[in-house]
Amino acid sequence: MISPKKLFNEFKKNKINFFIGVPDSVLKNFTNNIPEKQNFVTQNEGSAVALSIGYHLDTNRIALVYMQNSGLGNAINPLISMAHKKVYSIPLVLLIGWRGSPNTRDEPQHKAQGEITRDFLKLMDIKHIILNNDNDLKKIKNLISHSKKNLKPVAILIKNKSIQTFNKKIKTKKRNNFISRQEFIENLVDKVKLSDRVISSTGYNSRELYQVLLDKKKTNRKVFYLIGGMGHTLSVGLGASLNSKKQNIILDGDGSLLMHMGSFINLQLHKKKNLKYILLNNNTHESVGGQINNIRKINLKLFAKTFGFKNYFEIKKKPDLNKNILKFFKSKESTFLNVYINEGTFENLKRPRNLIDIKNNFKK
Repeated sequence: MISPKKLFNEFKKNKINFFIGVPDSVLKNFTNNIPEKQNFVTQNEGSAVALSIGYHLDTNRIALVYMQNSGLGNAINPLISMAHKKVYSIPLVLLIGWRGSPNTRDEPQHKAQGEITRDFLKLMDIKHIILNNDNDLKKIKNLISHSKKNLKPVAILIKNKSIQTFNKKIKTKKRNNFISRQEFIENLVDKVKLSDRVISSTGYNSRELYQVLLDKKKTNRKVFYLIGGMGHTLSVGLGASLNSKKQNIILDGDGSLLMHMGSFINLQLHKKKNLKYILLNNNTHESVGGQINNIRKINLKLFAKTFGFKNYFEIKKKPDLNKNILKFFKSKESTFLNVYINEGTFENLKRPRNLIDIKNNFKK
């Protein structure tokens, strides 16, 4: 396996001292231990690449951009249209968590992405190496030299469960007396009608919703789980509501909201009364390592009003739960429900299966 401390020191030896990216479960044992002043957590991978370009323009140094391979889609535009050798020729290092690498067991969305990850890099003319253990760290020096000499991006791929746990003390977040995600979803499911449709974001939101529906034997509900496509929950929900008279309920996460926040402008253009939005807000990228995402620095009531929601409700404590969910469902206008939750999830949490059946049931 790979020692995160040795990996960091290898980058340091090669004069890489600035790390930018989107949290990833494969890389969390490394990225969670980068010194805070050297680590810039971004909302999406394209922004991370753009920040690394600006950093190079200012300092003439190389930054490291980390992401899961699913985020390559977000990063392709700035990588090709700015950093590419035929455009501005910007050196940078991509550190990519390689979910779904060939000959490994993984989820469908990771398997599909994993099989073509190296093809993406080759098409973009990005030289890459694969790190499997500490002996491979010596490859990093030549790769970074290649980036500097040729003024072009390079990449490092790391497979799932390849980085050792590093027991450095990490700043812990204060636990608030909010409700749990499970409490909210159980209450929500009891009020969702058979005719309602729910679109839930990737990560624990979809997995817990799936688990609760299984436990309550309500799997006949019309639910579309975003097992991938982080940040696109609102867009999928809006698309589903445009020609529908059914009530469409979006169950989103805070990291997802931040990743493609610009999609909210479409609500002002279409003003769909049958579209309602729930944000499960614990201020962290919980399913990939618990990194703070700082959404609580945003005035979400003002945000909701700015982007055309007619109603805004909050749930912080248990007494608010039933009362404000009822208000949410009774509303005849577009409504934003901001639910403050604590971190934590089920043990042995299941994942949505039979995806084609789920899609077809939602479309009925």
